[in-house]
Amino acid sequence: MKKHLILAALAFAIAIPAFAEDWVSLFDGKTMTGWKNAYDWGKIEVVNGEVHLTGDKKFFVVTEKNYGDFIFEGDILLPEGQANSGFMFRAHVEKNKVFGYQAEVDGDAKRKWSGGLYDEGRRMWFISPIKGNAESEAAFRARAGETFKRNDWNTYRIECRGKSLKIFVNGVLTTDVEDDKDASGVIAIQHHGEKGQTYKFRNLRIQELK
Repeated sequence: MKKHLILAALAFAIAIPAFAEDWVSLFDGKTMTGWKNAYDWGKIEVVNGEVHLTGDKKFFVVTEKNYGDFIFEGDILLPEGQANSGFMFRAHVEKNKVFGYQAEVDGDAKRKWSGGLYDEGRRMWFISPIKGNAESEAAFRARAGETFKRNDWNTYRIECRGKSLKIFVNGVLTTDVEDDKDASGVIAIQHHGEKGQTYKFRNLRIQELK
């Protein structure tokens, strides 16, 4: 009996992500310390513990630090009307350009691709789902279901372990793939460019995995 208990304890310990650091807040609710606008345009405000992005052209606000293996969580509220956004991760920054992995935040109530994995500025919808592939699109919608709330706050969770990439929306696993295009990079939040619209973010935090 004791041997079985020891083996069970060892199995449980192995199942836990090894060498995980404590959760670290990426946003203190008051300032944009640790973040920067990668573009020459776009308005950033901190309002009631939220990051508000407003503009009339697409732009990304990125972390000053790069991250490799990690668990990230963040909340987003899309504006009414036409809207689209995303959480970039392991992304790359050039002047007025951010590209790489993006956890999709889809404002299109018919398409319903929130929680998909988009490759911004490169392969686009080549991973999850594969655009134009009816089987891939149907499988994605079956996984994601109705988890995304169009007119409310949504919580995203992104897990990166080596080439394993997972995206959760409101606790539902929407994307679970392997891809080795990028091993590390910045986290970013996006304004899609709809004039006068304000995108809101809060509770941004990360747990690095060693």
